[in-house]
Amino acid sequence: MKRFMPAGLGLSAMLLASGCAAVEALDSSPNAGPCPVAATLYDASRLVEVAGVERHENVGFTGAVEGVRSFCRYIGTNPITMDIEIDFAFGKGPKAQGSSRSYPAFVTVTRRDRAVLAKEVFDVNVTFPPGSDVVRVTEQVPGIVIPRANETVSGTNFEVIVGFQLTPEQLAYNRSGARFTINVAPSPAPK
Repeated sequence: MKRFMPAGLGLSAMLLASGCAAVEALDSSPNAGPCPVAATLYDASRLVEVAGVERHENVGFTGAVEGVRSFCRYIGTNPITMDIEIDFAFGKGPKAQGSSRSYPAFVTVTRRDRAVLAKEVFDVNVTFPPGSDVVRVTEQVPGIVIPRANETVSGTNFEVIVGFQLTPEQLAYNRSGARFTINVAPSPAPK
C-alpha cells in the first residue's frame, strides 16, 4: 500500500519512500495523546451492483466494509504514523460475470469533521473460489503519516476514513437508505 501525507505538503510528498519521516522505533515513551479516529464512511460502506430491477436474480457483485482497526505512534515533535486494517466481505450474485472482481476502495485523512487532507484510492482484487459466493479479506494499509504543527497537536484533531470509491449512482443508492432484500413469494392471504 502507498504511504501518504496530507495534500498541503504537495501530492509528490504523499508517496514517500518508506524510510522517510520514520519514528524512532525503539523509543518506549507513551504517545503524546490518543490516536486519530479510524472509521468507515457510512455512505461508502457498501457496494451493490444490480442489473435492472432490484431483485435477487439481478445482483452482480457486492462488497461491504465490516470493520476498521488502527494503530498509531507519535512522540515529541514527530508526526503521527499510523497503520490500519480494513475487514471487507465480498459477494457474488447470480448476475456476476466471472469469478474475479477488482473493488475500488479509498483511505482518506481529514481534519476532524473538516477538510480532506489526503486521499488514496486502491483496488482490492478478489477471486471467488469455485462454489463460493462470499469472500472475506483484510487489507493492511501501513505508513500513513500525518504531520503535526507542533507537539501539542494530538491525534484527536484528525480522522482516517475508509470506504468504497463509488459511482454517483451507487452513492445515491446507498444514500437512499435502500437495503437489498431477497425477493420472496408473498404471504398467503389470511382465511
